[in-house]
Amino acid sequence: MNETKGARLADRLKAAAEAKQALLAKFKPKPAAADPLFDERGVAAAAELKAVRAERQAVRTVKKKAADAVAAGAAVAAVERAERKRAKAPTEAEAKDKRDAKYAARKARR
Repeated sequence: MNETKGARLADRLKAAAEAKQALLAKFKPKPAAADPLFDERGVAAAAELKAVRAERQAVRTVKKKAADAVAAGAAVAAVERAERKRAKAPTEAEAKDKRDAKYAARKARR
């Protein structure tokens, strides 16, 4: 049962202080045991990180080359499109002859 029954005040205070110290001792940090594999895991993690970075760099390089190729292809297509457009467009003399023919046809109908 209760040990404090019939005890003096000083005994009870001492028991309470010891109980409080025991509770506080639970929360004190305990010395950590050194992990023998800590350094090895660090080296492995660094190697893995390096591999991931190299892979990402390779992917970026491939994407950049593909984007450059697409841009170059788009530029070539734009030049070809402009060339076709220019070839289809009538010259000023042809446009003037066409207008004159329309005007003459209109005059002839009247």
